[in-house]
Amino acid sequence: MSSKQEILKSKIDPKKVPNHIAIIMDGNGRWAKSQGKDRIFGHQNAINAVTESVEGCAEIGVKFLTLYAFSTENWNRPKPEVTALMELLISTIHQEIETLNKNNIRLQAIGDLKSIKL
Repeated sequence: MSSKQEILKSKIDPKKVPNHIAIIMDGNGRWAKSQGKDRIFGHQNAINAVTESVEGCAEIGVKFLTLYAFSTENWNRPKPEVTALMELLISTIHQEIETLNKNNIRLQAIGDLKSIKL
């Protein structure tokens, strides 16, 4: 953690930290397009934002973090993009499973999971 992050963390009143934070992950594809890249580039870079969010929440004592990452409308995206998103999800979970377990973080998928073929 950088000294700037330490300073910011020291300003947080632990009594005011919410038990639950929810984040709607949106705009990764648009961000990539604005960078002159393919949409999947944005989705891949979102992994850094997810990692920072999870670590930050853990550091300040947030007990529950919900990431809204894939809405039913996302199934209407081009098939290659949906496939890439699913592959990114699976590979990221595989890469992070040890860290999640070591830090006693439980991953729970919620919502309509019938359409996901992993």
